[in-house]
Amino acid sequence: MAGIIGKKIGMTSVFSTDGKNIPCTIVEAGPCVVTQIKSQEKDGYDAIQIGFGEKKEKHTSKALRGHFKKANTSPKRKLVEFSSFDKELNLGDVIKIDDIFVEGEYVDVVGTSKGKGFQGVVKRHNFRGVGDATHGQHNRLRAPGSIGAASYPARVFKGMKMAGRTGGDRVKITNLEVVKVLAEKNIVVIKGAIPGAKGSFVILEK
Repeated sequence: MAGIIGKKIGMTSVFSTDGKNIPCTIVEAGPCVVTQIKSQEKDGYDAIQIGFGEKKEKHTSKALRGHFKKANTSPKRKLVEFSSFDKELNLGDVIKIDDIFVEGEYVDVVGTSKGKGFQGVVKRHNFRGVGDATHGQHNRLRAPGSIGAASYPARVFKGMKMAGRTGGDRVKITNLEVVKVLAEKNIVVIKGAIPGAKGSFVILEK
């Protein structure tokens, strides 16, 4: 599984050849630097660690400063491991978007969804609500209703859809089409929406 780290810039739309307006997301992907090569003998598994985004040295721990120094690169904000790449990579190699993705292929995008805070069941689980105020429904239009049984089992089962913290989760969207690759600007345009706020880190996998 190869991939690259990027930053969500925002959304736009492009016109297809048949005149349809396609909603798209713009991602600044790479360049990324190979910061560590993990092996079965030393680490117990094979992986390639890459870094993306500049970080001030004064905000980087001494241990990480030494880690980046081995790769002969500046401190990075985001580190991600990938299990494999199509080509042989060495410590300090730079990975660009056109090294991995081409227009027309499909990618998986991983990001952290927007946090919504503590929300009720209507927003969190798409409950319909009561809908009208008959039969003594006072201030109960968005309430969850009955959530338990009777004296047996005398408890609420785990996993019950109730109010709670919403968003802020790791989300993976699969099979999104790469509409454009602007290699000189490190920009990739992806069809559809991806998780996360503007400026948040995303992982593109193939």
